Amino acid sequence: MEASRFIIAGSFIDGSGADVRRNVFLALQNGKISAIGPAEELPCNKETPIDDFSYCTIVPALVDCSVSLARSPAAGRDGRSAAAKVDPGNKAALVAQHILYCQAHGVLGVAANDALAGLLEHNQAEMARPGIVAIRTTGASCRSGKGCSEGHPAAHGDFLRVNYSGNIDGEKASSVRPTHGELCRILKNRDGRKAVVAANGEQQVAEALAAGCDAIEQGYGMGKNNLRKMAEKNVLWIPSLLRAKNQLDSVSTGGNVCCRFSQRYAAPGKPDPGAEAYWKKMLSGQLAQLRFAKNTGVTAAVGTGAGSVGILHGESVVEEMKLFIKAGFSLEETIRCASENGARFFGMTPLGRLAVGRAATFLVARGSATQLPRKLSYLTAIYVNGEPGTA
Repeated sequence: MEASRFIIAGSFIDGSGADVRRNVFLALQNGKISAIGPAEELPCNKETPIDDFSYCTIVPALVDCSVSLARSPAAGRDGRSAAAKVDPGNKAALVAQHILYCQAHGVLGVAANDALAGLLEHNQAEMARPGIVAIRTTGASCRSGKGCSEGHPAAHGDFLRVNYSGNIDGEKASSVRPTHGELCRILKNRDGRKAVVAANGEQQVAEALAAGCDAIEQGYGMGKNNLRKMAEKNVLWIPSLLRAKNQLDSVSTGGNVCCRFSQRYAAPGKPDPGAEAYWKKMLSGQLAQLRFAKNTGVTAAVGTGAGSVGILHGESVVEEMKLFIKAGFSLEETIRCASENGARFFGMTPLGRLAVGRAATFLVARGSATQLPRKLSYLTAIYVNGEPGTA
């Protein structure tokens, strides 16, 4: 067997949703996977290097389907997200920093929801480095019929994102949003791009589906009928569970820590029992909807809303994955939602499931599969197109 490198994995999850495989070898050739088989059948070739990760688990690179690269998750004095300064150089530096945070946590694909025109050009050298994330950008989110007109930055993105209702976490946003008629016109003139609509509530999600969207982001309180329609139409769902979980942690800890998995953000204020009950209801409702969606056949993908207050770039993906598991998804199904589903939807060809003939881009997490997804925060190595690098 011709191979440039052999990899031995104690556990292997390919991202297709199939069960974890134990003691597997991967043969890599020209940046792709040329063979997968039992470790005991590893070909004898003394000239081919072998990377022994028999104490580790290999999984596909992660994809975050909802990220704001130009926004900091830190809060200002008003408790809201601290926006980057207007100066393009400062914004470019912030974007580069968030890209590196994603890379360090194995999130090699992101769908950015903010305007990045001109900013990515500032980071061409940084993005050319092996291991940098694959970025799909919307140019700018559409909030009105004019928002996606010719000449507007949103008209030139990789995909279309329309804010059809406010974020569930109540972050400050423009009150100008498209009417249903405008939404229909926007999606009709999408120029072949995928359309993601951020919508909550039964009526607004139903209108987004009727207008012909390709994905629903958030979707809180949309109800079972809309989920059935999404399954029928093969509409992707990005449930953004961490938005509600983050709010619940913020109000239930006395305002000391906004997100339990990181203490980088201190939330001002005092405990609010009413708010705690509200967010418990919102989170439990969304978990119940995700459980129903799984049983109904809705395709779901992980999207964290990173860049919102307290939701950190990169590491938040593992926390969102934990919530998928809490909703009843198996580990293997959750990894598919955090890799293959998002990569396929956004056309991130080098990413997604691991199979013969596909790119050898994957993560090596120390420990067994039973320790995932927690151990994804402690990566041993990241391989991009067959080239190893330290995490």
